Amino acid sequence: MANHPSVKKRIRQNESIRLRNRYYARTTRNAIKKLRNTKEKKEAEEIYSKVSSMIDKLAKQHVIHQNKAANLKSKLAKHVGSL
Repeated sequence: MANHPSVKKRIRQNESIRLRNRYYARTTRNAIKKLRNTKEKKEAEEIYSKVSSMIDKLAKQHVIHQNKAANLKSKLAKHVGSL
């Protein structure tokens, strides 16, 4: 590891960003699981709007790829429509 102050700061920043990304990604995955396990259409529609927003935010922050976000939203919309 380099001994420059800027490198040490960058390592600290990367760690805090990594932990934040893990938290938001984990929270979103739990919300997706909750949506997939929902059997009532009205409840699923309410959850879908929140989950969709969470997925968009992850893609915007480059936590997940834009195409993955689009695929997830598409599959979840299909699931909600089939209820």
